[in-house]
Amino acid sequence: MNTTMLLINRNIKIYMRDKAAVFFSMLSMLITLLLMVLFLGSMHSDAIVGMLAEYGGVRDIRKDQESAKHLVEVWTLAGIILINCVTVTMTVTGNLVQDEEEGRLSSFYIAPVSRIQVTLGYIISAWLIGTGMSLLTLAAGNLFLVLDGVGLSLRICLILTGMILINSFFYASCAYLLSLFVHSQSAWSALLSIAGTLVGFLGAVYLPVTMLPKKVGTVLKILPVLHGASMMRRVSLQDALTDTFAGLPAQVLEGCSEGMGITVSVNGEILSIMAQIVFVVFLSIVMVTAASLISRKRSMKER
Repeated sequence: MNTTMLLINRNIKIYMRDKAAVFFSMLSMLITLLLMVLFLGSMHSDAIVGMLAEYGGVRDIRKDQESAKHLVEVWTLAGIILINCVTVTMTVTGNLVQDEEEGRLSSFYIAPVSRIQVTLGYIISAWLIGTGMSLLTLAAGNLFLVLDGVGLSLRICLILTGMILINSFFYASCAYLLSLFVHSQSAWSALLSIAGTLVGFLGAVYLPVTMLPKKVGTVLKILPVLHGASMMRRVSLQDALTDTFAGLPAQVLEGCSEGMGITVSVNGEILSIMAQIVFVVFLSIVMVTAASLISRKRSMKER
């Protein structure tokens, strides 16, 4: 355990030592949040207001605009938190690729340290930093909501914290497994850029599911990205959905929730939050186990 803690501490220090990486991680988070709210947010809220007018009869347009704006802001925040869970953990896992490229990883393997300790050292350090950056995103986003007049409650923030911990660990495990097949920093940087772009679409962050082809939407339902975003949206949007769709048929709310990736249904049944959490946790265990087995197999070959 002491060895694992030393490796975790070492990896965290390497990341924090690079002030530019930390600064741009925070800056990109804020820029993405502002761009989503200022540009795509307006488009999504207008679409919701139009739907409310179509199905709700005579309504208070100003109130609908405010409710739709709040809904889209929280929906956007949940999606950006998920993006950080992916991109930040991948950035930190880049330490492994750098260690391999510069020959330091071989020193760990010949030392009297088990492969699982080395694996956990990289995964947990990425998990902790990914969680920390995602919590900063939550705090910054909630501050923005508070200034706008409607912030998330402490209870919701605590539940979201638990979900951030679960998702960050899963993506830290995924990043470690991917890093075992990448052997240069340039290749890892390219993979990070692709992942940062893809996760926005896979989690229905940039575009709602209804704007994507039906077959693409079906594929998204079997990927953990959409489920991670969905669980956080469902928790944080409970009050916003109730206020926005007040007086409308339940079918309208259900259709909009699924179209925006707030809920995910399989064979006509909406998956519960607990089912989504179990799914992500199960995949995390699979990822860690696979990474450990692959690392051990490679170690035996090297010997």
